[in-house]
Amino acid sequence: MRYTSVLLAMMMPLTAFAEPFFFSTGAPGNQMAAASRPAAAGKIEIEAADDFLLPLQTTLTSATFTGLLPSGAAANSISQVVVEIYRVFPIDSVNPPPAGVPTRTNSPADVAFASRDSAANSLTFEFTILSSSFAALNSVLNGIHPAPAQTTGGEGVVSGEEGRFTVNFAPAITLPAGQYFFVAQAGLSSGEFYWLSGSRPIVSPGTPFVPDLQAWIRNADLEPNWLRIGTDIVGTGSFNLAFTLTGEDDRIFAGGFEF
Repeated sequence: MRYTSVLLAMMMPLTAFAEPFFFSTGAPGNQMAAASRPAAAGKIEIEAADDFLLPLQTTLTSATFTGLLPSGAAANSISQVVVEIYRVFPIDSVNPPPAGVPTRTNSPADVAFASRDSAANSLTFEFTILSSSFAALNSVLNGIHPAPAQTTGGEGVVSGEEGRFTVNFAPAITLPAGQYFFVAQAGLSSGEFYWLSGSRPIVSPGTPFVPDLQAWIRNADLEPNWLRIGTDIVGTGSFNLAFTLTGEDDRIFAGGFEF
């Protein structure tokens, strides 16, 4: 009976509906602050990445990410914001990868699948200060090294003003169902942006999912490889990064059935 109903539904006209989509790694925390910046003013690029899951094809229209700017930094010190979407290795990658890291299993791919950049007018952003003084217990900035020297323990406490970036994509980013990594970068006229850790494990009102992969990082010298912030660099534990995604997923209905 079930198969007959499905067959009849598939013979009926299809109707597409857009349902709101929202994803969150939960409240920002103070466990880790990971540098993440575009290349500029003689500084090499650093990319920090954390994953998310799309059960259906989804169009992403905006995002937020939370991090640290130098104390007293003004919004006009933010020169560039970049968001990139990576698929999971070995997609979009050379496989086997070059030597130089403990593993590439469950890492971001070699190259980005999609990107939006304020410098290219494909992204707009606002920055909101949440706290004038915030300290993270550990950080990663310069200590991104190939194996076997990858484990540094991190670079210790870093502090600054905590703020939230709200970014809007123009055009929106449409992605097929699947698992992806979200990369957020901010370039400053002076000092560094550090992306704060999120909840791990993700708990409500965040968006738990399985498997929730840990955060990765690389700089231009390590590229195309990546290192796990917790397992490889700190040497213990694992981290998520604080971000949200908003958009619409694409649902198809036929005869009262959802596909």
